[in-house]
Amino acid sequence: MFMAGLAIVLGGAFAVYSHLSFPKDTTPEGAYARIVLAIAKGNPRDCFAYLETQAQWASYTIRDYRTKAAAIVGRDYPEPEKSALLASYRGQADVPDGADVWVSLAQSRGWIARLRKDLSGTKRIEVAGERATIETARGTRYAFRRRDNGIWGLTTFTADLVAEAEKAARDFEMVTKSARDYERARAGSPSP
Repeated sequence: MFMAGLAIVLGGAFAVYSHLSFPKDTTPEGAYARIVLAIAKGNPRDCFAYLETQAQWASYTIRDYRTKAAAIVGRDYPEPEKSALLASYRGQADVPDGADVWVSLAQSRGWIARLRKDLSGTKRIEVAGERATIETARGTRYAFRRRDNGIWGLTTFTADLVAEAEKAARDFEMVTKSARDYERARAGSPSP
């Protein structure tokens, strides 16, 4: 009984020590450590909080445009175009928020597997103002940018997410135009 109680006390003390010694996410190494932990635990959604702001905004933008486009497609498109397009939007339109878009794209584009393969211990950290680079023990370099809230955000996927947000905006415009064409066709009106 004494040994079991001692094990619980020591386990609790270790948990408290680990929590207190974990670097803050307001440091590049703390943000990086949380990404490593999220990937190691199989919770890539937890990485979203440690992406730079522009990447997070892009993820929400993708979700918003895909949701609006899916509503128009569902209402105005004929089959089989409707089913095909809705299926292609599923991982981005039918989700609660930007973090889910991040996970969907990270899974489909192999970003999670890439992180899992490349993440390792920190070898060197270079901080220059609002930017930082972490070089891992494996020689991989990860760029971070300090966000307005002080948390450092990974920049690795920002360009891809911004490009996808721009594509979602263009796709929404095309979906809207096509929906009007389908509506005119159903009404028997000629296209402009």
